[in-house]
Amino acid sequence: MFLTITTTGTPERPATDLGFLLHKHPDRAQAFSTSFGTAHVLYPEAEEQRCTAALLLEVDAVALVRRGKGKGRGGAPDAALASYVNDRPYAASSLLAVALGNVFSSAMRGVCKARPERAAEPLPLRVEVPALPARGGPDLVRRLFEPLGWTVTAGAVPLDTEFPEWGESRYVRLILEADTLTLSDALRHLYVLLPVLDDAKHYWVSADEVEKLMRAGGAWLHHHPEAKLITNRYLSRRWSLTRQAMERLELVRLAESDDSEVEEIDNAVAAETAPETEERPAPLAVQRREAILAALRESAAARVLDLGCGEGHLVREMLKEPRFTEIAGVDVSVRALTIAARRLRLDRMAERQAARVSLFQGSLAYTDNRLKGYDAAVLSEVIEHIDLPRLPALEYAVFGAARPRTVVVTTPNVEYNVRWESLPAGHVRHRDHRFEWTREEFRTWAEAAAGRHGYGVEFRPVGPDDPQVGPPTQMAVFTLKTAGEKEAKAA
Repeated sequence: MFLTITTTGTPERPATDLGFLLHKHPDRAQAFSTSFGTAHVLYPEAEEQRCTAALLLEVDAVALVRRGKGKGRGGAPDAALASYVNDRPYAASSLLAVALGNVFSSAMRGVCKARPERAAEPLPLRVEVPALPARGGPDLVRRLFEPLGWTVTAGAVPLDTEFPEWGESRYVRLILEADTLTLSDALRHLYVLLPVLDDAKHYWVSADEVEKLMRAGGAWLHHHPEAKLITNRYLSRRWSLTRQAMERLELVRLAESDDSEVEEIDNAVAAETAPETEERPAPLAVQRREAILAALRESAAARVLDLGCGEGHLVREMLKEPRFTEIAGVDVSVRALTIAARRLRLDRMAERQAARVSLFQGSLAYTDNRLKGYDAAVLSEVIEHIDLPRLPALEYAVFGAARPRTVVVTTPNVEYNVRWESLPAGHVRHRDHRFEWTREEFRTWAEAAAGRHGYGVEFRPVGPDDPQVGPPTQMAVFTLKTAGEKEAKAA
């Protein structure tokens, strides 16, 4: 079982940096023991211009049988010979995927202290797998890899070159090429899709496989056109696990929005409403952040949560103010958090500054102990991306469980949409918005949520406050009531 990864380079950025990224030195061959054999890493070529790393997996068929992992693929229980004579030593499968995850675990996570800038940037990559079982043929291989940015060459292997009339086997020789992907991306794609194409796993699939799938595929699987097929096959067609994984991917899809697109739509307020003779006001996205920061300053908050932080725009602004001593950005999207980390330059940030900020993945549909103990929380343009039936869960997670002293919530005012000439009537501002509320609808929800959880609430406009339709963005500032205030209200 064999796989190679090749990259090219220049004198300034040599191809041999691949050794740093993989954490395997090009000058020596290394062997790693696994429960099913031995994985070898070696470099057939390691020059400044071109470097190739090879993963060779020697499968011990007897060890597989002893562990109950070597039975023939879908064969009859009495097919004893198939336990020892099969394609596992030769064809890429879940065995190779597991070896990739074990041997290149740091590279798969994108960790490289020696070359952090190289780990975060795309590389010219070529991946070759000489023998890959593909239940679905070359067409399925292309459908799985091409949407991820790969150029795919997948040729079916004939059953016998001397007897072409026998037709083609279910194996393909795979070549993948790309120059827009990081090495971490490439390894994650292979880790998930190799067993998907084989449509079999050498081990029992349990609930923790969902977590493995989310770790490796959470950043890209939710928008893949074959997400359901990939999930179903990866989880060995266990429908309860597939349903669980698809629900989590749907949460990722709902929560992940393109911040730049939202800002472009918001910024149209200035372009469409300001007279040509007047100086155009600040973009709405900037006005919204300024309004949120003003509310946080008034609350005297030092430790702040940015819930649904997206690509980190608000986190970046808070870092400029020393009054915010601890800032946590939370988002369900791994991709958004990765972009946020790059924009904030966390890897280059001074140690003292870096200690003030943390980014972590989390879903606002569930309670999370990590959210407790903060002075304030911000939900900026978040609630409208949540399906209405799920909104009570978010409400409880924030107001009922986390219970910060102050909660700032902003959301679009749908009444203002008529002021956008470029927005068709009846359309929401962003394709992923599940709803957009009028001022009365927002007030009704906010007052009810505040009453249920012991908060007071104040409403503020953000952006130009039109006398007829109100502001483009509406903001509610929730403040946790003290024991005295609750007693006074009860009296």
